[in-house]
Amino acid sequence: MTRSAAAEYGPQGVRVTAVGPGPIQTGMTANAPADKIEAVVSRTAMGRVAAAREVGETVAWLCSPGTSFVNGTVLPVDGGYLAR
Repeated sequence: MTRSAAAEYGPQGVRVTAVGPGPIQTGMTANAPADKIEAVVSRTAMGRVAAAREVGETVAWLCSPGTSFVNGTVLPVDGGYLAR
């Protein structure tokens, strides 16, 4: 869907990029059983969950002029979860 939208709207100057977040520490995960959190953490290359701020900073970066030629892709922000 991201690539399709980028191809369709790119000629109009619209960039379409998706962010694929990995495990994030939120209010919903604060009360999760420790074994469930550890199971996810053990599968990330960085060995931890992200702070929501880290994903937000990635989105802000994607909105910056430095990414003006980034289009039609999904950027994993997962601490290496997909790498393992």
